[in-house]
Amino acid sequence: MTEPPDVPVLKTVRLTLRRIEAADAPGLHLAYGDPEAMRFWDSLPSPDEATTAAALRRSLEASPQWHAMFAVLLRDTGQFVGAVNYHLRQPWNRRLALGWTLARPWWRQGLAAEAAGALLEHCFAALITHRVEAHIEPGNAASQRLAARLGFRREALMRDWLFV
Repeated sequence: MTEPPDVPVLKTVRLTLRRIEAADAPGLHLAYGDPEAMRFWDSLPSPDEATTAAALRRSLEASPQWHAMFAVLLRDTGQFVGAVNYHLRQPWNRRLALGWTLARPWWRQGLAAEAAGALLEHCFAALITHRVEAHIEPGNAASQRLAARLGFRREALMRDWLFV
């Protein structure tokens, strides 16, 4: 098996993306603890910061060979605004899935598109990925619009892929 890929720091005009750290739990909880932000996620909202911290630890325990989560920070201030990740990575098939979440105060500012776009570039270039998927629930219109802006094409309608 090959060595796990590096998890680099990625920079955009307004953002810095770096590997998420345990100290990011309070910022991540702004999204993970918000029922509206988690409405289409693959788990229920975190009832408290400790539950968010445990989920974050599980993410950190995964090898970047298969999964990596990046903290999304405002470049000027370092303020945590959300997270993007790749997961379900299959290097032998050159494919993976992408996910994103932002805390609600940062919605509708183009930050998710900027962060996910930077991660997409990294996945295609550094991880030698050929296919990237975004599993989006049918009712999640905002993520569907974001995926379309990023160049994703709808291939199928998956009903009840997640049961939360």
